[in-house]
Amino acid sequence: MQLRFLLSSSAPIFFSKNLSFSNSFPILIKTHFKKQKSPFQFATFSVYSKKRNGTNDNKNSRSFNRNRSTLRETVIKKDKNSDRGGLLDMEERDTSAKGGTEGLGFNRKRAEGRDESSKKNLQLKVRKLNPANTTSYVQIIGTGMDTQDTSPSVLLFFDKQRIIFNAGEGLQRFCNEHKIKLSKIDHIFLSRVCSETSGGLPGLLLTLAGMGDEGMSVNVWGPSDLKYLVDAMKSFIPNAAMVHTRSFGPTPGSNGSPRSIPKRLNDPFVLIDDEVVKISAILLRPSYAEVSEPTRETSSELSSSERGLNASKPGDLSVIYICELPEIKGKFDPQKATALGLRPGPKFRELQLGNSVQSDRQDIMVHPSDVLGPSVPGPIVLLVDCPTSSHFLELSDLQCLAPYYTDMANCDVSEGSKNVNCVIHLTPAKITQTDDYGKWMSKFGAAQHIMAGHEMKNIEVPILKASARIAARLNYLCPQFFPSPGFWSLQNLSLPAAETRSSEMNLLSETNKLIPAENLLKFQLRPYANLGLEKSSIPSVSSPSDIIEELLSEIPEVGDASQRVKQLWLDNGDTTTHKEGNEVITEEPWLPESVLPSCLEDITREDTEIVLLGTGSSQPSKYRNVSSIFINLFSKGSILLDCGEGTLGQLKRRFGVQGADEAVKGLRCIWISHIHADHHTGLARILALRRDLLKESPHEPIVVVGPGQLKRYLDAYQRLEDLDMQFLNCFHTTEASLEAFESNEDNGNTVGENIDSTLFSRGSRMQSQWKRPASPTQIAAAAPIFKSLKKALADAGVESLISFPVVHCPQAFGIALQASDRINRTDKTIPGWKIVYSGDTRPCPELVRASHGATVLIHEATFEDNLVDEAMARNHSTTSEAVEVGNSAGAYRIILTHFSQRYPKIPVFDESHMHKTCIAFDMMSVNLADIHVLPRVLPYLKLLFRDEFIVDESDDVNLATAVA
Repeated sequence: MQLRFLLSSSAPIFFSKNLSFSNSFPILIKTHFKKQKSPFQFATFSVYSKKRNGTNDNKNSRSFNRNRSTLRETVIKKDKNSDRGGLLDMEERDTSAKGGTEGLGFNRKRAEGRDESSKKNLQLKVRKLNPANTTSYVQIIGTGMDTQDTSPSVLLFFDKQRIIFNAGEGLQRFCNEHKIKLSKIDHIFLSRVCSETSGGLPGLLLTLAGMGDEGMSVNVWGPSDLKYLVDAMKSFIPNAAMVHTRSFGPTPGSNGSPRSIPKRLNDPFVLIDDEVVKISAILLRPSYAEVSEPTRETSSELSSSERGLNASKPGDLSVIYICELPEIKGKFDPQKATALGLRPGPKFRELQLGNSVQSDRQDIMVHPSDVLGPSVPGPIVLLVDCPTSSHFLELSDLQCLAPYYTDMANCDVSEGSKNVNCVIHLTPAKITQTDDYGKWMSKFGAAQHIMAGHEMKNIEVPILKASARIAARLNYLCPQFFPSPGFWSLQNLSLPAAETRSSEMNLLSETNKLIPAENLLKFQLRPYANLGLEKSSIPSVSSPSDIIEELLSEIPEVGDASQRVKQLWLDNGDTTTHKEGNEVITEEPWLPESVLPSCLEDITREDTEIVLLGTGSSQPSKYRNVSSIFINLFSKGSILLDCGEGTLGQLKRRFGVQGADEAVKGLRCIWISHIHADHHTGLARILALRRDLLKESPHEPIVVVGPGQLKRYLDAYQRLEDLDMQFLNCFHTTEASLEAFESNEDNGNTVGENIDSTLFSRGSRMQSQWKRPASPTQIAAAAPIFKSLKKALADAGVESLISFPVVHCPQAFGIALQASDRINRTDKTIPGWKIVYSGDTRPCPELVRASHGATVLIHEATFEDNLVDEAMARNHSTTSEAVEVGNSAGAYRIILTHFSQRYPKIPVFDESHMHKTCIAFDMMSVNLADIHVLPRVLPYLKLLFRDEFIVDESDDVNLATAVA
């Protein structure tokens, strides 16, 4: 997620403060996909720098005081030092010890993975605990409650430390919004090891590692399956010191084979036992013996030998956690102490701490029980995750839970038993609503039961209120590009009938012992006088009408602006100027229909839609999730480009719970640009859901195209749970490799190996190998998967998917998608559209070539223009650089995305050259039928955010690690 951890702990800035240069050089551009015999075209590429003197240092300013240069169409102009000229020659020159960044405009060492900055050796935090905690509670962290995509988390709060149970996707974003300090987290406990409960763990660990100068780490606890997850994470988190794992239970079987679990492992494991809390774990594995009728369907996939062994597979183990706070000692009676011969002083304190002391006036020992009132047992909380009815068979027979049960017949606690105050059920509703589960719950007597499993009623209440508020405002201004979020579009959702509960569940509900979980609901543990539920932290619910009313009171001009945006779809218009309050809005010149790209002729709204699911960089923030782009091809399926953490949740916010399931089932392929965590850690959750949705239907494993390091992660992760996928290296989808594949198909096993293999310099380590074709051995191994991909793309109406290397980190790629030609109503052949996505990159010639003639270029624009030196050091692009790449390539429309989280709502940009460009926001949906209108909406978006600062001081964002 944070590049600084994947490659280095920091990146040096290679530019002196007053360095200024502007080198222009031609770039050779050739047309991809369509093999035309057209003459070569040339463009001029500019390298930016920044002058410190004379710049505007006001961070809230939108103006720019620095030299700019532009990309210009020009005649062939060769560099005087080269017969090839331009950028390609500059890349062949010998570089300085600093990697030649002064001339190339990118950090070569970082791009090649050779940054030699020191790595952090992360140490666990050591805290001085406070045994006399004045405040303690458990709290529901509602990740996934509205989207049903991930398990909610539970926070156990103490004065000086925090403990988290489960770390599903979206946890970090939730904590940022609700001011839950990640730096205070000491332990993370997993109730199961799967994508649903641990999808947010990699990003959380990387963020903790970036805090402060030394970084931080936490203890991660889970059943023995945790080993598989850690092994998978190490493939993209090379600094293993940041993962301090504590697993318990049976040793995982070799090769993921089922394991026979001895009965004695049902006894509790004591994990933490200190002066603050005792946390124990009870393993719960599915029981396949004496399978009842409702369970047979679940267990039918297992062989008879597995059922007979009572074995478990990786990912099957679940955990019950028992949290016991120490008893509250009775009140100290100083009169009794004086009567026993003690003088007031230190010995009074010792007795209160539970230590015996010698009497000052009598020859006796004074014990705490002599001077203290009766103790009050410490509160006890259980967290129960029982994912299937097979697990419940085991749960109902657990003898080790007997001390926590209450004798319901006499309504009292038997001798030696413990009084449970609260049980938090992470168990799904389909299990908790059964008669047997209700009877088991009633064994806990007066305990209150918080039902935190997914319930459909929760989808109407957005958990991430800040982003929901922005989405509602954008929807009011321009519903064409910002459709109503899925959680406010429930008319097509078939909600279930009134839930039928067992008699036991009804009894618990009637006695107020059954509490539906709500976001940020607390159960207070200390002070003892406040023991019980506390709802003051539950956020108020805002309807869309409330949000719009607030907007119109803040910016009254938005009402008229909304009407003008609607008019854009009706006008042919020319440049127009009008006033919105005190501001003058100038719309860009309208492009006449005659100059629209031919691929947009007669295009329908059921053809293609680009949905920007995540538009931020590095780590999720309140307003922007990390990278993901959903190419919606409607009846022909869909393609996913990058899949950062929380991608599934974003799909559900955009399309609704059921609509997102359909979108996942319709995925034709998933393409990942590079190995940084903010681009791929949502992948396992998407793949696991697709597997579950299609398990009863005949289907082919989906093809995941990505860099080679990603395969190591997926291979390791699949030992934990099957992801039902095939992997194809991006290298095998480059133009050279695709030509080799086609040549191999046409000429048997003959492969052309004399294709030009130079992207940058001859002998340069950086990327030149990624321009070469695959070897015959590689082609033979990848051929079946390549054919599967080719068929999937053909079914989606996509003619080609071509990856091309870019300048960011080792094995970083961009992608160009070319749609197939189509026939309109008059039998005219219409060429297919072309969508190009840059991934993370510095401007580079291969990107310009691939973008030539693109219908839409989606380009990263991590930094504002004033931060060009930082963009070069981190191998990202500025807004102007991204626009100039698109202009040079002749792209029809440019969408800027992947903004640094230092720009929480809207990035800084120079309007002077945005005539065919727009800024992306999360859930922005651009239908190609509307693409011609896109730039004219930008001035109105600026109006919507006119009062926003560059940095929202209320955001808990660590800007030092805000860019990967």
